[in-house]
Amino acid sequence: MNKQALAEKVQEVLGGTKVESENVVAMVLDTIVSTVSAGEEVSLAGFGSFVPQARNARTARNPRTGEAIDVPATTVPKFKAAKAFKDSVKA
Repeated sequence: MNKQALAEKVQEVLGGTKVESENVVAMVLDTIVSTVSAGEEVSLAGFGSFVPQARNARTARNPRTGEAIDVPATTVPKFKAAKAFKDSVKA
């Protein structure tokens, strides 16, 4: 399922126009991205949590040349699935 298909499901449930449902999906995703980018957690009960996670600086190797490369510290998004979500996928 992609963003377009998700918008169609939202339209089926809520009614309204296709443009309105696309705007709702875009707004939800943009809100999650901006909140996690600001260093905050987004927790959706029964689904999971989106959290920012810090990665330390490290030294990596270029697989082609074997040369050492310094990778700077960064923050990346991480998703932790809720127990209910994990259990429904296992079934």
